[in-house]
Amino acid sequence: MRIGVPKEIKIHEYRVGLTPESVRELTRRGHEVLVETNAGAGIGIGDEAYRTAGAAIAQSAAEIFAKSDMIVKVKEPQPSEFKLLREGQILFTYLHLAADPNQANGLIDSGATAIAYETVTDEAGGLPLLAPMSAIAGRLATQVGAHCLEKPSGGAGILLGGAPGVAPAKVVILGAGTVGTNALQMAAGLLAHVTVINKGQPRLTELKKIYGPRIETALSTRGAIESNVLDADLVIGAVLVPGASAPKLVTREMVRAMRPGSVLVDVAIDQGGCFETSRPTTHADPTFVVDGIIHYCVANMPGIVPRTSAAALNNATLPYVLELADLGASKALVRNRHLLAGLNVHRGRVTHAAVAESLGLSYREPLAALGA
Repeated sequence: MRIGVPKEIKIHEYRVGLTPESVRELTRRGHEVLVETNAGAGIGIGDEAYRTAGAAIAQSAAEIFAKSDMIVKVKEPQPSEFKLLREGQILFTYLHLAADPNQANGLIDSGATAIAYETVTDEAGGLPLLAPMSAIAGRLATQVGAHCLEKPSGGAGILLGGAPGVAPAKVVILGAGTVGTNALQMAAGLLAHVTVINKGQPRLTELKKIYGPRIETALSTRGAIESNVLDADLVIGAVLVPGASAPKLVTREMVRAMRPGSVLVDVAIDQGGCFETSRPTTHADPTFVVDGIIHYCVANMPGIVPRTSAAALNNATLPYVLELADLGASKALVRNRHLLAGLNVHRGRVTHAAVAESLGLSYREPLAALGA
């Protein structure tokens, strides 16, 4: 199979779909890899490293899409890219379609087989291709939240860990999955006063056993969210409903009642965001202010640390890339039910129930769509 790796064109996205190490594994098994020139420049890897690994270098994205059987990316295709997709071609990348009807329609029109990293599952019921980026995004959420609280950034001028005789900042984390847990690790490590709110009591019990009196926990109810958010200095939205739009947990009224200079970091923005006042931003212009509250809603947070995140992403995705390349899409998807869970669009039909429901589109059961 010929696998194509275009250079990412989403604003301030520096990661790359395949590193030279991943390319070497593919070419060793007899596959061809075509990499767009400078695709690895954002992580300090030049074209020569890809040539040494066995790849050929293409001069344009149009060449990549025209010649490749499978496209491996990081972020969702931009309008200029999904217009290059064709029927029968495999697209393997993050999609986050529930909050992006324009992209969904573009993929439907293309006839391509679009497999989303974020809905591939594993035996434990986890999301193995989302987890490494979620971990990085969670750690970054605390880091960027602390920066936004600084006075030059428009924040209230509060240090997360406080100082001797001065109370630390209050950090509220909504969700205790991978994002929330990693945000908690960072916030607790910086000596902030942390409250974790989650809809499942068992996970809160686990965290309490680990952190003891260093954190507070609360079951997710409207009252618990409101009472904690209103006096928070930093709120991190870390909720996830796989494939579906994120629930709006923090209302506009809550935001209006918060202290000016407080910060909201919405890691769920890829799926529409969990704050009612959220809208997607970019690393070029990451924040905006609503009612005196700073909002950080960058949709590709790990892109700001591309060397770390590209390596972590390739560690997770490579086995699936090899499986798709070795077997072809139909056989690989039928044989691997966890990879099948990643199938979002196939030959013009939406094949993920949560995506279809979020967008109000008709749903086709994936095996039926594949003709299996």
